[in-house]
Amino acid sequence: MSRFIHIADAMASLNQKVNLIGVVTESGIQRKSKGTDYYVSIRIVDESRPSPALPVNFFTETMDKLPQGITEGDIILLSKVLMKIHGPDVYACFNKKYSSFALYEGKNSTSFEPYQCSDKFCPIEQVNKKIILDLRKWLLAGHQIDAGLTDLLQLEELKEGVGFSLVCKVLHVCETEGDHWMLFVWDGTDTPPVAIKSNLEDEKENPLPLQLEPIPLSRDVLCTFPPVGTVLRVTVDSGDVKLGLNCIKTGRWVKLIGLKCEVRSSLWCAVLKSFTKLCYLSDDNDLVFKHERSYNGRFSSRRGHKVFTCFPCHSGLTETSCSRKVPFITLMNVLTYPEVTYKYRCVVRVVATVPWRVSDFRSPSKVYKIRLTLEDPTARIRAFLYKDDAEEFFARFPSPDDVLTREWNALLGIPNTDDCSEVGDASSSRHPPWIDCCLKSYYIDKNDVWGSRYYQIFSTTLVGRPQAAIRRRTVC
Repeated sequence: MSRFIHIADAMASLNQKVNLIGVVTESGIQRKSKGTDYYVSIRIVDESRPSPALPVNFFTETMDKLPQGITEGDIILLSKVLMKIHGPDVYACFNKKYSSFALYEGKNSTSFEPYQCSDKFCPIEQVNKKIILDLRKWLLAGHQIDAGLTDLLQLEELKEGVGFSLVCKVLHVCETEGDHWMLFVWDGTDTPPVAIKSNLEDEKENPLPLQLEPIPLSRDVLCTFPPVGTVLRVTVDSGDVKLGLNCIKTGRWVKLIGLKCEVRSSLWCAVLKSFTKLCYLSDDNDLVFKHERSYNGRFSSRRGHKVFTCFPCHSGLTETSCSRKVPFITLMNVLTYPEVTYKYRCVVRVVATVPWRVSDFRSPSKVYKIRLTLEDPTARIRAFLYKDDAEEFFARFPSPDDVLTREWNALLGIPNTDDCSEVGDASSSRHPPWIDCCLKSYYIDKNDVWGSRYYQIFSTTLVGRPQAAIRRRTVC
């Protein structure tokens, strides 16, 4: 059977084997089926049915025999697929015993050679070329592929518990533990700050994690990440651990359809569900172009690497002696800076600290040694306030009095009462403000400079909230 029919006609040919050719609008994520096969579902359209797309379900013996690396707008040729119906929905079923497929590049290609085909595929040159050419002309004439997305968000728009779709770039894929895999994706925007829900009383024994993956990524991997914009961790729903995430290509823009937004350890993440779809996007896709233009525009503006979420300015709780000409950089810049020792200026939130009570700041020898956990939309790090740098930080509040307690609570986002002697609830949900600070990196082992690299706050002074500063000047 060599005749190819339109999708609209195929949908009227229930329980028959047909030959189809169409444009791919989306693809599922490869997974293990409930039986012994591997499974993926894609959706296709043509001139006869531009919307909604027809689902095509594939079953093969091994994952590598499924369609691989499909870019939205690619063309797929299908032979001997069986048309079926489930409830109100009609779909095509690819059977590993007698069906075949071939994948071709989309509208901007001039090649008629498939970039992937199944074992049973037998090309019929003239027929195939004409149909492929006709579909490319249809796409070039202006047909816009509509995946029916009504929930497309950027990372700056995330909301906990909400289902959403995302256009993003896959930066990294890794196995975290056992059969669990994690995607690291990015769209150039900053996720909004979330409430910190860790208990400061437990910070020493149970510190707020710096990342969601059990083992931190190597510096070599981090150096491949963009310096600006949140890198979102995407995990797999516990019931779908057999998804083929390891087959997803890094460095490619994709459309992820059907994610769920969650907050874990006060960090944003997304969860892949059983119904999540994925499709690669071409570099000239309108949405990809929009994201890259917006990202590149950040560097031509005065804001530069400054995080968007503290716009128009930080809280003013701190001052630095850095020149105002020194540009702000992100914590990802700090982590990936090519020199081990350097000095930086950042806008961050203090999300945890050990110790957290003002009365415990000094050691018995009256020396400050405080460990702070800092975050911005790109990363979390731990930095120390120590000795002379800590003396400078607390210079406006030289003794651990009630006023310093109130301002320290404000720095940590601990809700205060009108009574300035109130310590605050260390377990309450906190919203730390953005502050300006100077950081310096150093090492303690010359035989392992990168492995023994630490960070310290310097040239930074806590000045308190504006209303508190006014009261102090009035008293003076």
